[in-house]
Amino acid sequence: MTFREGLEEQLKDPEFKAEYEALEPEYQLISAMIRAREEQNLSQRQLSEKTGIAQADISRIETGDANPTLKTLQKIAHGLGMKLELVFTPLQGLNKV
Repeated sequence: MTFREGLEEQLKDPEFKAEYEALEPEYQLISAMIRAREEQNLSQRQLSEKTGIAQADISRIETGDANPTLKTLQKIAHGLGMKLELVFTPLQGLNKV
């Protein structure tokens, strides 16, 4: 069984699916940060030097072991030559108010 097949099987469990969906924004943010850093061929140490954020803190953010503030995320985005954008997207199946 592949990872994807196992995940699809687990997502059939409503409790697991709810927890998975609750963590999705965090994982998307982490993936976007890592992808942007790697596309620029920057190590965590180099990003640390650009942002003034400790390399250990960058590592904790990338592994999901930290809860960075918006200010920290903005510093990281700036260090990557990017801007941070937050978007509110309607949930599927909910009526508009």
